[in-house]
Amino acid sequence: MAGRFHSHNNSNRLRGIIPRVLLLVFAVYAVFALYLLLQSHHHQSAEPAGRTQFSDDEVRAPSSQKPWARLPSFLPWIGVPAPPPRSCEAYFGNGFSRRVDVVPRGSGGGWFRCHHSETLGSSICEGALVRLDPALIAMSRGGESLEQVMGRAEEEELPKYEPGALLVEGPAAGPLVEAGFLDTYMPTGGIGMHTMRALLQSARVVPPGELHCSQWVEEPTLLVTRFEYANLFHTITDWYSAYVSSRVTDLPNRPNVVFVDGHCKAQLEQTWEALFSSVTYAKNFSGPVCFRHAIFSPLGYETALFKGLTESFSCEGASAQSLRKRPNYEKTARLSEFGEMIVASFGLPQDDIIASKKLNGLNVLFVRREDYLAHPRHSGKVESRLSNELEVYEAIDKWAKGQKCKINIINGLFAHMTMKEQLRAILEASVVIGAHGAGLTHLVSAIPGTKVLEIISSMYRRPHFALISHWKALEYHAINLPGSYASITEVINELSNILKGFGC
Repeated sequence: MAGRFHSHNNSNRLRGIIPRVLLLVFAVYAVFALYLLLQSHHHQSAEPAGRTQFSDDEVRAPSSQKPWARLPSFLPWIGVPAPPPRSCEAYFGNGFSRRVDVVPRGSGGGWFRCHHSETLGSSICEGALVRLDPALIAMSRGGESLEQVMGRAEEEELPKYEPGALLVEGPAAGPLVEAGFLDTYMPTGGIGMHTMRALLQSARVVPPGELHCSQWVEEPTLLVTRFEYANLFHTITDWYSAYVSSRVTDLPNRPNVVFVDGHCKAQLEQTWEALFSSVTYAKNFSGPVCFRHAIFSPLGYETALFKGLTESFSCEGASAQSLRKRPNYEKTARLSEFGEMIVASFGLPQDDIIASKKLNGLNVLFVRREDYLAHPRHSGKVESRLSNELEVYEAIDKWAKGQKCKINIINGLFAHMTMKEQLRAILEASVVIGAHGAGLTHLVSAIPGTKVLEIISSMYRRPHFALISHWKALEYHAINLPGSYASITEVINELSNILKGFGC
């Protein structure tokens, strides 16, 4: 009995001690958790405002940027052998095969490097922990309505940089690059005002903690300067340069775009907004803005689309399917890939449009030139390149109505159509016809099998659209006029012969 009673007392004593021990453990844990919370708050408060607390190698929150579209003609840009210099793929694809580390990674927080193309004579540069100061850039604000800035000179809209307009965080203070570097990796190449070269010329390296930013942009951002921003051909060269820059730097999503220029708004801006995640003007930032990852897009003048006008190189279009089976550096599907990207950005159902073409007859899209106000220095009058354009259009329309085949003549008044409407018209066209003019640059989005008839006046014998057709593997025809007046009979005969290829 005595033994049982002693055991019972010990048991009661243990029952009384256990809750006290648990309470003590809980109290210690709570004090330790509070200490960690206060330490975390102290470290966060010590960092510059707006700067995210993770390193480049740490996992980040899911991106808010638009994903890349699935493109039937997509071919890899990264992880494949570098194409031979001056090959077709070096012009249109990733010929940016020489990487130059200006500020190496791990040398002081930020980094800066350039990807150089020997073929194009230009570089795509990128950097981390980069600051742009709008106060040190002389140019108009940009983004205004056209009516607000009529008469403004072009010189006011193009950037001029003061020293330090661009800063990069690095191990030691000093210029980012020397003149010899720019001559080698970013030569002027006959461009009178090379704004990207000038921006790097202004750049300085500052030690960690010296950026002093009023705002941080955490997601990849393209810095772009446009020149002939209201012209479709020149704008497509800018879009292509921005697209190539995004692919060469292996961005996981579509980047933001900052216009480092002071142009007013134009109709073509809606395509920038569709192609990329966001669009902002540099002067719209209220103070120095810092980028966790900035990419410097080459000028449109430095793309194969523009250089092809003056340089001769062997290059022809081919399907991505054929190039996957048998790679050929002298053929390209890159323009088709890019055209599909533009179409996908507007949510157009390309497969459905192609399927419907067989049911609704043959569309002949006549791309027209008409008066419209393009930019602050424009009179609103478009120079005629086919003096009897309306007469030609009406004659073709009348002729088509008398054919056995169902032929739809589409009046392509692009200046008064949205970009989505223009792209749909191009996709639905079996034949695209028109006088030489920027509207024909939409051929980059034409589907395989589309045929082209360009009417060329004697004053505008330029190869823009013959080349695009060749690089896209589109069947191309031309009528070269002795002046600017076209023979109705000659145009209809040429169109009739083209349509025979469709069994009509």
